[in-house]
Amino acid sequence: MCILGFDPGKDQGGIAVRSSTGKIYTHEVIASSQALERLASLCQPDPLDLWVMGNQTPSKRWCHKIAARVTIPITLVDERNSTLEARDRYWQMFPPKGLQKLIPEGMRLPDRPIDDIVAILLIERHLQSK
Repeated sequence: MCILGFDPGKDQGGIAVRSSTGKIYTHEVIASSQALERLASLCQPDPLDLWVMGNQTPSKRWCHKIAARVTIPITLVDERNSTLEARDRYWQMFPPKGLQKLIPEGMRLPDRPIDDIVAILLIERHLQSK
C-alpha cells in the first residue's frame, strides 16, 4: 500500500510518501502556497492508495481543497505530540555532529523545519492503529 502523509500548516507543511515495500522514498517541507501542486504531482507517477493527514485545525480546510483535486481516500490521524516525537526522530535520522553532540538532547533544536518528519510519523501512526 502506497501512502502519502501530509502535515498541513498555516505557512508550511510536511509531505512524506511511503512505498508499498515500507520505504519512505520522499519527504520534504513545502510552503503551504505550493502544497496543492506538489501533492497533486506526487499522485501522478505511482498511484497512491491512501492519504493520511493530521487532524488538527487546518485539516478540514485542506480536506476540502484536496478532495477537489484528487480522488484518493483521506484518513485523519491524531497528531497530538507529533512535533516533540518528530524532534526525537530527527536526531535519530540526522545524528548531531561536532559541538552539537555536547548539547543535551532535550536542548537541541533541529536546524531546519521538521514538518516532513511529522508526516512520516502520521503514516506510522495510521499503520499502528490498524
